[in-house]
Amino acid sequence: MAKAHKPRRGSMAHYPRKRAKRETPIVKHWPDGGSEPKIQGFAGYKAGMTHAFVVDYRPTSTTSGQEVMIPVTVVEVPPMKVVGIRFYEETTYGLTTKEEIWTDKLDKDLLRTLPIPKNGRKTDLKGISDKDIDEVRLIVHSKPYQVPSIPKKKPEIMEMRIGGGTIKERVKYAKSLLGKDVDFNEFQVEGGMVDIIAVSKGKGFQGLNKRFGVKLLTHKNSKHRRMLGTQGPWHPAWIMSTVPNSGQMGYHKRTEYNKRILKIGKDPSEINPKGGFLHYGNITNNYVLIHGSIPGVTKRLIRFRDPVRRKGVEVSTPDITYVSTSSKQGK
Repeated sequence: MAKAHKPRRGSMAHYPRKRAKRETPIVKHWPDGGSEPKIQGFAGYKAGMTHAFVVDYRPTSTTSGQEVMIPVTVVEVPPMKVVGIRFYEETTYGLTTKEEIWTDKLDKDLLRTLPIPKNGRKTDLKGISDKDIDEVRLIVHSKPYQVPSIPKKKPEIMEMRIGGGTIKERVKYAKSLLGKDVDFNEFQVEGGMVDIIAVSKGKGFQGLNKRFGVKLLTHKNSKHRRMLGTQGPWHPAWIMSTVPNSGQMGYHKRTEYNKRILKIGKDPSEINPKGGFLHYGNITNNYVLIHGSIPGVTKRLIRFRDPVRRKGVEVSTPDITYVSTSSKQGK
């Protein structure tokens, strides 16, 4: 017998389903750190996907300890430049900026993103104590001009939190990085877990059947099949936001939790497929292999973050036996 009720179509967790404000996502929440100060985030550019053979590291899996084929995503992670440090104070209204300092060693391409003041840029912390600081974050920018596959010179600027240790240790660690480049190795290690934050692939204006997975009406339905059976009750006398309708699909900011870092590589020849990655080309900088797929199209900025809902087993270094470098062009 047919059910009298079934769950609604489409998750209400992602409303409103509209285009993201920016392609450089903002991280609104950071996890607590460990015993030593460290960078809790990084960013890179999505190159594409391939497959690899890995010894299954999941102890509860039916193939545990066996060689299995898994999909992997390749993200190019060139070094990022630390141009400033921002100090926050916790108030009744949330975090407010207490002070910030900038380095004198700024790249000229940073002018494409923001104006650089010639005078008045602070380079020390005179008149501020550790007791006035509740959080320390780095102001960093990417280097797309070092990636031949990225057709732009304008760097993305963002904040990365420093977690772990005491405030005094964080301030000291941040000062040691000011004006220098940081690599992915200073953020994570092979086998570690990360959260992925990115803007998904845009699909434009789509109908309700593709957007929400609503069933087609019967073939004898009046007029149309790709439509709703009802837009809602007579009263309230308006269409509620919970009713699945046509609209924007894709190009949304999304976060995927607990992605495994399989490999952090420095030799691009180990990963570049024949003919290069589709719509990307060859990797020329450091790269990371991530287990599974991630949001976004190729060339899109991908932000990494320490996991806030960590799950999964501890893995020292995944045992990768083979990574496919065959052509992705269907030849």
